[in-house]
Amino acid sequence: MGKGKLLAIIPGILALIVGVFIITFLIIKWLWAWTIPDLFPGAVDTGLIAKEISWFTSFKLAIFLTVITGIVKSNNTK
Repeated sequence: MGKGKLLAIIPGILALIVGVFIITFLIIKWLWAWTIPDLFPGAVDTGLIAKEISWFTSFKLAIFLTVITGIVKSNNTK
């Protein structure tokens, strides 16, 4: 593959990665707001569990889930 073709592909790959991250954050935030108040209504009402999470918390959850998935997959290959 030529250097020119590689340089043409890199912006598309970066845009795809950023798009996947944004969609992941949106899904995590949406799932939290959709499920947690229904699962734990008393805890949400008393303030023990947040009804909604911030973007940064969504980012941290995405990293946590990625690490856990990597650990599980690495243990399954042995």
